[in-house]
Amino acid sequence: MNFTLIICTYMRPVPLLNLLNSVKQQTLYPNEILIIDGSTNDDTKKIFETELFRNLTYFHVDKENRGLTRQRNFGISRISASSDVLCFLDDDTVLTPNYFEEILNVFKSDLNIVGAAGIEINENKWIKKNPNKYYNKIKYYEFEDYVYPEGIRNRVRNILGLQSNLGSGKMPEFSNGRNCGFPLTGKTYEVDLLMGLSFSFKRIVFDNIKFSTYFEGYGLYEDADFSIRAQQFGKNVITTKAKLSHYHDPSGRPNKYKYGKMVVRNGWYVWRVKYPKPSFSAKLKWNIIILLLSFIRFSNIFTTSKRQEAFTETMGRTVGWLSLFFSKPKIET
Repeated sequence: MNFTLIICTYMRPVPLLNLLNSVKQQTLYPNEILIIDGSTNDDTKKIFETELFRNLTYFHVDKENRGLTRQRNFGISRISASSDVLCFLDDDTVLTPNYFEEILNVFKSDLNIVGAAGIEINENKWIKKNPNKYYNKIKYYEFEDYVYPEGIRNRVRNILGLQSNLGSGKMPEFSNGRNCGFPLTGKTYEVDLLMGLSFSFKRIVFDNIKFSTYFEGYGLYEDADFSIRAQQFGKNVITTKAKLSHYHDPSGRPNKYKYGKMVVRNGWYVWRVKYPKPSFSAKLKWNIIILLLSFIRFSNIFTTSKRQEAFTETMGRTVGWLSLFFSKPKIET
């Protein structure tokens, strides 16, 4: 099974080099690596003047092709005709040596699987259950033989009955599901949503759909939108055998006002891609949760030292919510 790796990067040469060095150590090496660089300087390009990586092609895109969505679609248009699977990785990830081998094993294990992703290990907060300890269901989410400590947002949702019962990675009719990932059980789990930092898809998906132009620019939730639309061709899964570390780099994010606004508007968009005609109850829950999370973010003005960021993001969330009454995003078909 041939596979292509696409890495979209933007002015982060050191994290990119760390990722590529981990790719060098893989038990299965990509048949093709495409680097889609949206940098406004040549710092990233200089890496490849001194470092050699097999099967790698570097593209330095112009302004018209910058931004995560555009860069991903640029890469898709240039993959080899012989590729069976296309893997995407964020440039601030580092892989364990068998990552690609486990991803391809998943696709081989079930022909109905069209999308797969690995799991972060450096931020995995799952705890093995102690059989002699009681776990409060407000404070902990239980799954198989593990528990996950709930944050304040989920605790409040648990108290108010606004929590999803579908499990992690599944989108309920009111959209706001769990995003706690999975414990390191070695198992594979079917999901609706795959994280763009480490997802892969079969050729049939890219032969039929591309990343939505609605998300051009800063593509918040573009991975969720793509994952949902990919399900028309088969199943999405997360395999806990494919492991990687993710070292968040916030440098590419917009200001907190724009970010807060996109959390709401892009979240609404993805919700309606999955559920074009949600019930009245689902609509009510969605709106209550949006207001609840905005209020919790507002409370961070008094509970954290980053008061300006909390206030600015709250304003963005509020304006984003109000704007939906006058100008809803148009769903692309």
